[in-house]
Amino acid sequence: MYGWIFRHLPGPLWLRIVTSLVLIAIALVLMVQFLFPWMSEYTQFTDSTIGAASQP
Repeated sequence: MYGWIFRHLPGPLWLRIVTSLVLIAIALVLMVQFLFPWMSEYTQFTDSTIGAASQP
């Protein structure tokens, strides 16, 4: 899939590499801004169990 995308990007090799890096950066920013906060509402990764047990 990634090879198909890379082959279909316009321009010489250096421009395709720069475009690929920009597209990856945009995807990461969108995930951090929108996807991960939305997912955190439905996951229990923030529920810590350290210190939850009472000390005898």
